[in-house]
Amino acid sequence: MKIYRVWILIVVLLFSLPWQVSADIYMFIDSSGVVHFTNVPTSNDYKLYIRERPVRGKQSGNTGRFDSEINKASRRFGVDSSLVKAVIAVESDFNPKAVSKKGAKGLMQIMPGNYKSLSISDPFDPSQNIMGGTLYLKRLFVRYNGKLPLVLAAYNAGPQAVDRYNTIPPFKETEKYIKKVMERYTLYNSTF
Repeated sequence: MKIYRVWILIVVLLFSLPWQVSADIYMFIDSSGVVHFTNVPTSNDYKLYIRERPVRGKQSGNTGRFDSEINKASRRFGVDSSLVKAVIAVESDFNPKAVSKKGAKGLMQIMPGNYKSLSISDPFDPSQNIMGGTLYLKRLFVRYNGKLPLVLAAYNAGPQAVDRYNTIPPFKETEKYIKKVMERYTLYNSTF
């Protein structure tokens, strides 16, 4: 089982690097328990593991740009800095001027209705946005008893949706969001 986790980490790392080649990845576990990955399956035993989607924009090359602010917020609220960084990567790709279709702003894509409770006066100020977003994550951790999938689901779909379903809401966007954040979290956790 330990080798399986190592292979999963390797696959996640490989798919997170900017030089990756587009290809679907297939997986097969043989009778000895050895996990095999390939982009060219040689038998019907291989099953699709990851479908590669075309990259829709350039990934930020400077993922360490806000590490100081991330670490400060992490220490203040007791939220893992790798998780904060993963949320920023998925939410805004490290663009402090990002604005979503729904009006969320800044690195951690904070909705205007949350500015006051998170002490944010300028959502485009990286320090304020990271501090406010990390405080929001902390509140979600408390609300969902430290259950990371529920925290991420609530960050994406809102706590009302998580409370309504009493689990991760059955929204494809939210399921993809959780997967993306967890992939980045794994990557950043292994590099910090």
